[in-house]
Amino acid sequence: MPFTNKFIQQRIQKAELLKQDGINPFSNDSKRNTTIQKYLNVNSDIEEKENKRDENRHYIVSGRIKFLRVMGKASFVKIEDESGMLQIYVTRDNLPEGFYNNHFKKNIEVGDIIEVGGFPFVTGHGELSLHVSELKLLTKAIAPLPEKFHGITDKEVRYRKRYLDLIMNAEVRKTFQTRSKVISLTRRFFEDKGFLEVETPMMHPIAGGANAKPFVTHHNALGIDRYLRIAPELYLKRLIVGGFEAVFEINRNFRNEGMDATHNPEFTSIEFYWAYKTYKDLIEITKEYFAYLFEHLNLPTLLPYGDMEVNFDNFNEIPLIESLSSIGGVDADIVNDKEKILAFLTSKGLEANSAMNLGQLQGELFDEFVEEKLIDPTFITEYPVEISPLARRSDENPEITERFELFIAGREIANAFSELNDPIDQLSRFEGQMAAKDSGDDEAHEMDKDFVEALSYGMAPTAGQGIGIDRLVMLLTNEHSIRDVLLFPAMKPLMQEVQEI
Repeated sequence: MPFTNKFIQQRIQKAELLKQDGINPFSNDSKRNTTIQKYLNVNSDIEEKENKRDENRHYIVSGRIKFLRVMGKASFVKIEDESGMLQIYVTRDNLPEGFYNNHFKKNIEVGDIIEVGGFPFVTGHGELSLHVSELKLLTKAIAPLPEKFHGITDKEVRYRKRYLDLIMNAEVRKTFQTRSKVISLTRRFFEDKGFLEVETPMMHPIAGGANAKPFVTHHNALGIDRYLRIAPELYLKRLIVGGFEAVFEINRNFRNEGMDATHNPEFTSIEFYWAYKTYKDLIEITKEYFAYLFEHLNLPTLLPYGDMEVNFDNFNEIPLIESLSSIGGVDADIVNDKEKILAFLTSKGLEANSAMNLGQLQGELFDEFVEEKLIDPTFITEYPVEISPLARRSDENPEITERFELFIAGREIANAFSELNDPIDQLSRFEGQMAAKDSGDDEAHEMDKDFVEALSYGMAPTAGQGIGIDRLVMLLTNEHSIRDVLLFPAMKPLMQEVQEI
């Protein structure tokens, strides 16, 4: 049952006492006329005044009490709103008779949200503060905040109770403010480039657009299963067929797979498609995009990330097969021979799946020996066709595709390619994926006949790209778990929650 904690019961009793004295502990008539940060900025000149105060200025600010030092006739309090922290000075004689002793000292506590009015002054310790002449309780917090000196150190608690994490940790709020800015800047960048923002379905009749396990739901009215989308790609390309030449979508995708530091079942990405362009053009626009973000976020191009420094003035480009030897250290005589790769993986104590084709095994080599070494931004290009079912084949070498993935700080950030627009080839690729599914690959791409039909009407030469917003924000905020950049990450239910269900 809720509210059985003795400390919560004590606070509930205080809320009842306030009600009995005609004070609403959950009022809704705030008169705030400025934020804390604006107050601090506007009154920064008080330090220069002779008596370091200005009683002719009057401000009303609101915030949550984060610190409270109650003395006999006066108290120092620190309140916080979204913009910052402010010290206020509360005295008995400047409040209505009896309010200080009967209500402020007895019933107002850390965690409560209050509104105060008064004039600016600077304390003897040099801190710009507010001398209170009026005080109103806006919201009584009936649950006490965590002990302030240690805050919330248990990450499980932080993720499950993000509201507490945000209350106690200003740096966490900054991370999510940065995330919001990244999404806003991304939208502006692509709009300024002439792209049209669109929305495509979240529930798909076929799980397509990427190789991944879907979440399945059921549509009662139609009596059919639907799949939460794993990617918007095939719908966005249908729009290119329809005549739009540059489209993008920022939204959620869902993949029913494992969870770790870089994977959450639902995640945010931007996907954009650009007619009459190739993957080489996408390399250039990606560089422009990062330069735009760094400029508008005021970030240094030599960006710290954990114990690494990532140089965003140094974008590299290398074909995947070449990277296996030049970066991964795999003997060049091995990388194009399936049996030699299988033997090599076995010798390294790694799983060697003989059912995999050569391209898949080359992908395994890359994952094991190259990816984590890519610190500075690196475009890995020319992926094997076997692991790129939607990418266009190279005219020079039909065994590889016109594709890149961008890796930064040892992690994939983006995936892009010149799009396959040959409906006959696309049908053949889908058939190959279905054969792989029949052989046990439960992440292989489903057959999408409607998409093949759409291509049959003609899709202009097109390049498309997806960028993982969550991983991008992790990189820009120096966070190392995807849960730290998601307000409400997926969590395993606690035992008591399971029992209640």
